[in-house]
Amino acid sequence: MRAIRVDSEWARAGVYYVRTEAMVLGFHLSLEGEFADDVRESEYILVVDDEGRPLSTNRIYLNPNKGFAKIERVATISMARKLGAGRLGIEAAEEWILERGYKKIIITSREEAVPFYEKLGYKARYDMNPRTLEPKKDGEEETAGDPRFVCVYMEKVF
Repeated sequence: MRAIRVDSEWARAGVYYVRTEAMVLGFHLSLEGEFADDVRESEYILVVDDEGRPLSTNRIYLNPNKGFAKIERVATISMARKLGAGRLGIEAAEEWILERGYKKIIITSREEAVPFYEKLGYKARYDMNPRTLEPKKDGEEETAGDPRFVCVYMEKVF
Protein backbone atom coordinates (compact mmCIF):
# COMPACT_ATOMS: atom_id res chain seq x y z
CA MET A 1 0.00 0.00 0.00
CA ARG A 2 1.25 3.50 -0.78
CA ALA A 3 0.02 7.08 -0.64
CA ILE A 4 0.24 9.33 -3.69
CA ARG A 5 0.10 13.11 -3.96
CA VAL A 6 -2.38 13.39 -6.80
CA ASP A 7 -0.91 15.11 -9.86
CA SER A 8 -2.25 13.03 -12.76
CA GLU A 9 -5.61 12.22 -14.28
CA TRP A 10 -5.43 8.51 -13.43
CA ALA A 11 -4.88 9.36 -9.75
CA ARG A 12 -7.69 11.95 -9.83
CA ALA A 13 -9.94 9.22 -11.27
CA GLY A 14 -8.97 7.06 -8.29
CA VAL A 15 -10.02 9.86 -5.92
CA TYR A 16 -13.40 10.11 -7.66
CA TYR A 17 -13.84 6.33 -7.58
CA VAL A 18 -13.20 6.12 -3.83
CA ARG A 19 -15.50 9.02 -3.01
CA THR A 20 -18.24 7.65 -5.24
CA GLU A 21 -18.03 4.16 -3.74
CA ALA A 22 -17.66 5.28 -0.13
CA MET A 23 -19.90 8.33 0.03
CA VAL A 24 -22.35 8.28 -2.87
CA LEU A 25 -23.06 4.55 -2.81
CA GLY A 26 -22.09 3.83 0.80
CA PHE A 27 -23.84 6.77 2.50
CA HIS A 28 -26.41 7.42 -0.25
CA LEU A 29 -25.26 10.98 -0.91
CA SER A 30 -26.00 12.60 -4.23
CA LEU A 31 -23.14 12.70 -6.71
CA GLU A 32 -23.66 16.44 -7.08
CA GLY A 33 -23.60 16.97 -3.32
CA GLU A 34 -20.42 14.97 -2.82
CA PHE A 35 -18.48 16.85 -5.51
CA ALA A 36 -20.14 20.31 -5.43
CA ASP A 37 -17.22 22.07 -3.72
CA ASP A 38 -14.38 20.42 -5.65
CA VAL A 39 -12.34 22.62 -7.96
CA ARG A 40 -9.66 21.75 -10.48
CA GLU A 41 -7.00 23.11 -8.13
CA SER A 42 -8.06 20.85 -5.23
CA GLU A 43 -5.18 18.83 -3.80
CA TYR A 44 -5.65 15.20 -2.87
CA ILE A 45 -3.93 12.22 -1.37
CA LEU A 46 -4.81 8.83 -2.86
CA VAL A 47 -3.92 5.54 -1.21
CA VAL A 48 -3.59 2.56 -3.55
CA ASP A 49 -2.87 -1.10 -2.94
CA ASP A 50 0.18 -2.92 -4.30
CA GLU A 51 -1.55 -3.39 -7.67
CA GLY A 52 -2.45 0.30 -7.92
CA ARG A 53 -6.15 -0.06 -7.05
CA PRO A 54 -7.65 2.93 -5.19
CA LEU A 55 -8.50 2.39 -1.51
CA SER A 56 -8.70 5.71 0.31
CA THR A 57 -8.46 9.44 -0.30
CA ASN A 58 -8.61 12.85 1.30
CA ARG A 59 -8.47 16.46 0.18
CA ILE A 60 -6.17 19.14 1.58
CA TYR A 61 -7.32 22.70 2.09
CA LEU A 62 -4.78 25.35 3.13
CA ASN A 63 -5.94 28.49 4.94
CA PRO A 64 -2.93 30.81 5.18
CA ASN A 65 -5.05 33.71 6.47
CA LYS A 66 -6.02 31.74 9.59
CA GLY A 67 -2.81 29.71 9.84
CA PHE A 68 -4.22 26.21 9.59
CA ALA A 69 -4.74 23.43 7.08
CA LYS A 70 -7.78 21.20 6.88
CA ILE A 71 -8.01 17.60 5.80
CA GLU A 72 -11.38 17.12 4.14
CA ARG A 73 -13.42 14.57 2.21
CA VAL A 74 -11.75 11.62 3.91
CA ALA A 75 -13.13 8.43 2.38
CA THR A 76 -12.13 4.77 2.29
CA ILE A 77 -13.85 2.09 0.23
CA SER A 78 -15.70 -0.48 2.31
CA MET A 79 -13.39 -3.43 1.55
CA ALA A 80 -10.33 -1.44 2.67
CA ARG A 81 -11.61 -0.30 6.05
CA LYS A 82 -9.59 -1.50 9.05
CA LEU A 83 -6.58 -2.26 6.79
CA GLY A 84 -4.66 0.95 7.49
CA ALA A 85 -5.48 2.76 4.23
CA GLY A 86 -7.24 5.67 5.94
CA ARG A 87 -4.41 6.06 8.47
CA LEU A 88 -1.82 6.04 5.68
CA GLY A 89 -3.77 8.72 3.81
CA ILE A 90 -4.03 10.99 6.85
CA GLU A 91 -0.32 10.57 7.64
CA ALA A 92 0.60 11.43 4.03
CA ALA A 93 -1.63 14.51 4.12
CA GLU A 94 -0.04 15.61 7.41
CA GLU A 95 3.44 15.22 5.94
CA TRP A 96 2.53 17.32 2.89
CA ILE A 97 0.93 19.98 5.11
CA LEU A 98 3.91 20.12 7.49
CA GLU A 99 6.30 20.53 4.52
CA ARG A 100 4.36 23.69 3.69
CA GLY A 101 4.94 25.12 7.17
CA TYR A 102 1.54 24.59 8.77
CA LYS A 103 1.52 23.43 12.40
CA LYS A 104 -2.24 23.17 13.00
CA ILE A 105 -4.50 20.74 11.15
CA ILE A 106 -8.27 20.59 11.44
CA ILE A 107 -10.60 17.76 10.48
CA THR A 108 -14.37 17.92 10.79
CA SER A 109 -15.25 14.32 11.42
CA ARG A 110 -18.38 12.25 11.51
CA GLU A 111 -19.05 11.56 15.17
CA GLU A 112 -18.55 7.79 14.81
CA ALA A 113 -15.05 8.36 13.35
CA VAL A 114 -13.78 10.38 16.34
CA PRO A 115 -11.96 7.37 17.90
CA PHE A 116 -10.08 6.79 14.62
CA TYR A 117 -8.77 10.36 14.60
CA GLU A 118 -8.00 10.32 18.31
CA LYS A 119 -5.68 7.34 17.69
CA LEU A 120 -3.86 9.57 15.19
CA GLY A 121 -3.38 12.32 17.77
CA TYR A 122 -6.37 14.55 17.02
CA LYS A 123 -8.38 16.09 19.83
CA ALA A 124 -12.15 16.55 19.68
CA ARG A 125 -13.06 20.16 20.43
CA TYR A 126 -16.73 20.33 21.34
CA ASP A 127 -16.33 24.05 22.08
CA MET A 128 -15.75 24.68 18.35
CA ASN A 129 -18.39 24.86 15.63
CA PRO A 130 -17.47 22.29 12.93
CA ARG A 131 -19.29 24.27 10.25
CA THR A 132 -17.77 27.72 10.90
CA LEU A 133 -14.47 26.49 12.43
CA GLU A 134 -14.93 29.19 15.07
CA PRO A 135 -15.63 28.95 18.81
CA LYS A 136 -19.27 28.27 19.60
CA LYS A 137 -21.17 31.18 21.04
CA ASP A 138 -22.86 30.80 24.43
CA GLY A 139 -25.75 28.39 24.09
CA GLU A 140 -25.05 27.75 20.41
CA GLU A 141 -26.10 24.34 19.18
CA GLU A 142 -24.97 22.88 15.89
CA THR A 143 -27.39 23.76 13.14
CA ALA A 144 -29.33 20.85 11.77
CA GLY A 145 -27.71 19.43 8.69
CA ASP A 146 -27.74 15.96 7.25
CA PRO A 147 -28.69 13.69 10.20
CA ARG A 148 -26.33 11.00 8.87
CA PHE A 149 -23.38 13.29 9.53
CA VAL A 150 -23.19 14.72 13.01
CA CYS A 151 -19.85 16.50 12.73
CA VAL A 152 -17.19 17.07 15.36
CA TYR A 153 -14.37 19.62 15.11
CA MET A 154 -11.01 17.86 15.62
CA GLU A 155 -7.57 19.43 15.65
CA LYS A 156 -3.94 18.47 15.96
CA VAL A 157 -1.16 20.93 16.70
CA PHE A 158 2.42 19.95 15.90
